[in-house]
Order: sequence, then C-alpha cells, then structure tokens
Amino acid sequence: MTPSLDRVVDGILESYRDIGGINHLEGPNLPSQQSVARIVEDLESLVFPGFRAEQNLDLAGLRWAIGAKVSAVFRALSAEAERSLRYTCRIVKDCARHEDCRGEAEELVHDLLEKIPEIRRKVSRDVEAANRGDPAARSSEEVILSYPGVEAIMVHRIAHELWVRNVAMIPRMMSEYLHGKTGIDIHPGALIGDSFFIDHGTGVVIGETTVIGDNVKLYQGVTLGALSVQKELANRKRHPTLEDDVTVYAGATILGGETVIGRGSIIGGNVWLTSSVPPGSRIYHTPTQVEHSPRAKEA
Repeated sequence: MTPSLDRVVDGILESYRDIGGINHLEGPNLPSQQSVARIVEDLESLVFPGFRAEQNLDLAGLRWAIGAKVSAVFRALSAEAERSLRYTCRIVKDCARHEDCRGEAEELVHDLLEKIPEIRRKVSRDVEAANRGDPAARSSEEVILSYPGVEAIMVHRIAHELWVRNVAMIPRMMSEYLHGKTGIDIHPGALIGDSFFIDHGTGVVIGETTVIGDNVKLYQGVTLGALSVQKELANRKRHPTLEDDVTVYAGATILGGETVIGRGSIIGGNVWLTSSVPPGSRIYHTPTQVEHSPRAKEA
C-alpha cells in the first residue's frame, strides 16, 4: 500500500478502537447475516419442498433429501443461536446458563424443527386465504411461487417461534431479510392468527405488539404502529389489535396499543385511526375537497 493508504487504514483502525462495532474479532461473537439468510432459505425449502430449489425430488429419495436439509439447518442455526445466547450472556453478565450455551442452542433449534409440521399447516391456510381472497390467483402453486405476502408471513411464523424462546437478534435478522426482499416489515413479536393474507404487500408495517386474529386481510401500505416511540414504553402493548375477519385497505394507518378493530370491520384506504371501533364497523376516508378538471374537447 502507498503511505497515503496506510494513513487511511490507520484512521479506520483508530475508529474501531474508539467506536467499537467489530464482529468476529478473535472468534465469532454475533450471528452472521449471510448465514441467517441461508438458513431462512433452507427453512423455506422445508416448508415448501421443491418450490425453492431447482433439483427434482422423488419419493424414494425424499426422506434422504429432507434429512440432509434438517441436519444442515440444525448445525447452522445451532451455531448462530449459540452466538446469540453468548451475546445475551455478555450483556446480562450474571447469566447462569453461560456454561452450556451450545446445549441450549441445540435444544432451541430442535424445538423449532419439531414445529415445522405445525408451521406448514398454518402457512397452508395462509396460502388458501390468498388463493381464495385474490381473484387474480389461479392456483395455490402460483401463490406459493409468486406472492411476497405469503413468503413474508411464512418467515414470520418461523421467526416468531425463536422470538418467544428469547433468542436475541436472529428473529429480527430473519424478518429484516424478508423486509428487504419483499418490502413487508413484520416484527417477529407480532401475534398473527390463521388464514392471514397480505395482498400486494409493499410498504406493510406490523409492529412488535400487534395482535391479529383469524381471516384478516391487509392491502399494501398498511401500518399497524405505535402512538409513541418512547423507549420507556417498550414493554407495554404499543400496537393495535385486529380481531377476526377484518379487512384493511391500502394506505390505512392504525396506531396505539389500546386500539381494537372489532370483528368483521372494514377499514378503508388512507384512513387514520387511533381509537377503537366496534365489530362490524365500516370506516372510510372522505376527502375534504375533490377537484375535477374538465377534459379538453376533441377537435
């Protein structure tokens, strides 16, 4: 390197000493983004075998193929979960489980893998909801292959299982990986019922303490958010509850932990809500002024 580049390197190294923020220094100490992304793809292939890869499957070799995938996920996710647990132990400082983070990580991952059949049943109901709820859908297979909302909720259902087991970072990394891929931002802490459908999807935001019932449908640009972002309120319910059979149209914003959208309600596009509405409500946005420009007469 030239002397000028040496000075550049010295400046960068000095910032590392002053600011910190180095990962994998003298051994792995935080989960790897690249590894978590690969794990998400492998888990997707367990939920929908044959849909996420080019290789053909046959019945004779299916057990071997699934066994190999399960083993690969177990090894990779156990390693990342161990890093997550060790990070938590360093933060807490008096963590009693520090001596067996590896064993606990393997137990957590084993529990997640045992949940795959249940996750598949839930996601299959989400696929059915999309196929039933979108007139443009031609088949469940088309929905699985091409609907970003289905992929986002599938990964959420996986990440949520890790979230409720207090695995730090990895659930958020999974959800943010899908956020970047689909434009749909679902916090892994959100509680989401069966037959959930996000139509189009781009720009949907679902906050950490959101509760969503069964047979709920959201369109693009919907925000289920918090009225306050004060740090001291982090452990309170900050995001709304949507009861069963609710539909929320594009661009609507629903805020607040005490806000409940009653069962069977329809929330129209661009509505702003910060208070509850009873079951069966129809809430629409009415523009205060609409201007129509006359069309020019044809010559």
